[in-house]
Amino acid sequence: MAERRRGRAAVSEEAAIYWKEDGETIGPRVWVCTIPSAMRSNFRRDFRRVLGARPDSKVDCETCIKSNMVTLIGEITTKANVDYDKIVRNTCREVGYTSPELGLDANDCKVLINIEEQNPDIAEIVHGHLTKKPEEIGAGDQGHMFGYATDETPELMPLSHLLANKLAAKLTEVRNTGACPWLRPDGKTEVIIEYAKEGGAVVPIRVHTILISTQHDETVTNEQIARDLEEHVIRPVVPSKYLDDRTILRFNPLRRFVIGGPHEDAGMTGRRIIVDTYGGWGSHGGGAFSGKDPSKVHRSGAYIARRVAKSVVASGLARRCVVQVSYAIGIAEPLSVFVDTYGTGKIADRDILEMVKKNFDFRPGMIAVDLDLKRGGNFRYQKTAAYGHFGRDDPDFTWEAVKILKPE
Repeated sequence: MAERRRGRAAVSEEAAIYWKEDGETIGPRVWVCTIPSAMRSNFRRDFRRVLGARPDSKVDCETCIKSNMVTLIGEITTKANVDYDKIVRNTCREVGYTSPELGLDANDCKVLINIEEQNPDIAEIVHGHLTKKPEEIGAGDQGHMFGYATDETPELMPLSHLLANKLAAKLTEVRNTGACPWLRPDGKTEVIIEYAKEGGAVVPIRVHTILISTQHDETVTNEQIARDLEEHVIRPVVPSKYLDDRTILRFNPLRRFVIGGPHEDAGMTGRRIIVDTYGGWGSHGGGAFSGKDPSKVHRSGAYIARRVAKSVVASGLARRCVVQVSYAIGIAEPLSVFVDTYGTGKIADRDILEMVKKNFDFRPGMIAVDLDLKRGGNFRYQKTAAYGHFGRDDPDFTWEAVKILKPE
């Protein structure tokens, strides 16, 4: 195991340790979210333009992969004549799995498909078989969703989560550019940060540990892996003010990571829900996002909750905020909306909640309208499959747009 250790890390009594792990594009658990997300984007883009699919196609599909095999299952209702096999193979090809030594070859892998239409009882109660107006559309499932924001970064995201995602994205970049030609697609990052608490707010002090595990070819040495990852991945991403002589850098604890991807591990949609959100900060209702149309509130409800939490913090009403929204299947209005500012609110949480209810519409059909969730193109939904759904500087991530809230 390659390790760079500078002294011994000490944690003060008033400091807290928090960590974040993230999958790189594209390990099995992230890759299986890319295929359902490709379904969503294709229904919104190519199928609508070429095959005549409507933007209100109903999609709830999942993927499972193992050595040279992809399984696509779920419920999809659309007017398009969809070539699912082609979408699966193209997506596998795009994320880099094109040979048996990588765990899967997009050209000759086995593709198993079991797709049915949406349950007519659910279709009736949720959207009236596409006859309901947006304000009438009910939730596609029951459950509760959370949104979170914190003032510790300009993105209003936890620094630990943000750095882990950026390191993962950098791994993909240096693989694609050839800066680290020995890299293969599979990999994960983990960042441990030392925090201090200021009341209910958290302030990052320093990076305690960075761990990168990444697949590589057979020829590279562990020493080169450590040098290249520190030079080409860590230094360009992590601000120097957070690195000191006590920061621990660890690379590939397995020592050799030649066998990876679907050969090394199976992947299934929804197994990286913490990576998709806030890395364990805030809360999570348990529902996955990928492969779901906007009527599925596990996705759209989490998106509006993030926008609300971010707007509260960006408006200076609090330094931290978590928002919870709960739904019952077929009912448009949420069962409840809850706001907690961890004691950092400039006004009472109940007053912030009243502002939130006046400024945001939590009905699923209206969330889809307000956040333009039926718009496709530009690989919009594929982009959400890796590096997180939140804290991204991308106009396609409409739920990141802040709405300034002012007390009356």
